[in-house]
Amino acid sequence: MPSFDVVCEIDMQEVDNAVNQVKKEITTRFDFKNTHASIEIADDHSIDIAGPDNNKIDVITEILRAKMVRRNLEPKSLEYGDMEGASGGTKRQKVTIKKGIDSELAKKIVKRIKDEKMKVQAAIQGDQVRVTGKKRDDLQEVMALLRGMDVDRPLSFTNFRD
Repeated sequence: MPSFDVVCEIDMQEVDNAVNQVKKEITTRFDFKNTHASIEIADDHSIDIAGPDNNKIDVITEILRAKMVRRNLEPKSLEYGDMEGASGGTKRQKVTIKKGIDSELAKKIVKRIKDEKMKVQAAIQGDQVRVTGKKRDDLQEVMALLRGMDVDRPLSFTNFRD
């Protein structure tokens, strides 16, 4: 019986490459000269941005979005935290990278599939949703339906079995 998994994965190597490109651009841009602006990937798979003021942090986040789009990463996978004060009168912001499908989103996906009355079954399995059906065409219709959904993170389809 054909099936596939709906997951939310992001390639951390590509995120690392995008952050490194942002670092290079910060060091070469004139408006960041002699400012202590920085961007780093933390151990908990989040991105720490530091800068002298809110405007510089906003510029860094815009550069990060542009670099992620260029590397075929979804900017929706980033969740921006509040700006907070740091030592020396600087500001910092924590950007978390969304991974996996939480239970609320999984329930929303299963409900949407059932509301469309498609001839498939959807089951929540941890941080992914498995969709099975009798025909490959039905599964492709579900993929098209899920691509059209408005969700807060990028969905991808893996483990397609015929």
